[in-house]
Amino acid sequence: MTAVVPQRPTGGRLIDQFEYGLDAPICLTWELTYACNLACAHCLSSSGRRDPRELSTAEAEAVIDELQRMQVFYVNVGGGEPTVRPDFWHLLDYAIGHDVGVKFSTNGVKLDRVRAEQLAATDYVDVQISLDGATAEVNDRVRGTGSYATAVRALENLAEAGMRDFKVSVVVTRENVSQLDEFRALTDRYGAQLRITRLRPSGRGADVWDELHPTQAQQRELYSWLLGNGDRVLTGDSFFHLSAYGEALPGLNLCGAGRVVCLIDPVGDVYACPFAIHETFLAGNVRSPGGFQRVWQSSELFAELRSPQTGGACTKCAHFDACRGGCMAAKFFTGLPLDGPDPECVQGYGENALAARDADLVPPRSHLDHSHTGPVRGQPTLLGMPPVPAKLCDESPLAGLELR
Repeated sequence: MTAVVPQRPTGGRLIDQFEYGLDAPICLTWELTYACNLACAHCLSSSGRRDPRELSTAEAEAVIDELQRMQVFYVNVGGGEPTVRPDFWHLLDYAIGHDVGVKFSTNGVKLDRVRAEQLAATDYVDVQISLDGATAEVNDRVRGTGSYATAVRALENLAEAGMRDFKVSVVVTRENVSQLDEFRALTDRYGAQLRITRLRPSGRGADVWDELHPTQAQQRELYSWLLGNGDRVLTGDSFFHLSAYGEALPGLNLCGAGRVVCLIDPVGDVYACPFAIHETFLAGNVRSPGGFQRVWQSSELFAELRSPQTGGACTKCAHFDACRGGCMAAKFFTGLPLDGPDPECVQGYGENALAARDADLVPPRSHLDHSHTGPVRGQPTLLGMPPVPAKLCDESPLAGLELR
């Protein structure tokens, strides 16, 4: 069945037009693989082991061809750790050669000097090094022993290769929110740019959200810091719930799920939101007839998300126009209604809603979990794994695999 897509208004504010969706996403997130050499505590896709149903090289090329036809400006490539796919560098070149820019996130494990020089000489590519602590002590508790050293080595290689304005991507947690100035100093040292994003209670992040998400006092601290530094820091529009403090933060300040963004996962499933890998938000698969374009333009789920939203009880709040009710994924994975307040609502309504939940309620969890099971490389995997492999196949579950 073809969904009836509501008519997008012409003229007026961009946010009003975006709310009704676009003919193609401005950008999309594409998780190339669930394989990863780390086991980060907050991984939203619960990555670790490769899924054997992963898109082949030829299928990935076909998706890129489609994105070119749809005039998608760029893709955010992630995982898992995308660089452990043997065909990653080929797909990077293929996308750029077909007018699709690439921004990819990595823990840095594969970014040696040779790869850094290659990237520095390549147009239409941006690199984000994931780092969740300005010190090894803070970072490695979340991302794994030695991961800080691996990330810094990648930063050094990129800087020495002459690459500029690459990103350091930080998930803001209770442990690192006080390090924002240190993160800025770190990025300035390497000629990079700081990008901060919100911790969501999805994937393995659901297990640590209660202990790692910023407190109300820290939310206020973060808001004040963004007001003073927001013009030099990227946020991916992930903190629009903070705008309810008063002054709107720079950015879209709108949940773009299914409207201007979406996610393609390693097996080709298309989800409305990169932070909501759950069957509730599954819109289709790129392997189906009509491919990605048909999913984006004809999915009943996307049509529903592009319809005018009631906003529920939040519409009675004086700050609704500023925060639009907050993050869909954060609400869903904490068991709150989608038309209710964000669990981190800065006016306190989220805390009240969480306290009022049914005591027997079990918040939804993703039906997918590719986490490593049991000891990996002879060491326990509590919050992470050492980055230096004992042998090649420990580093990448894809080592030596021909995907074409």
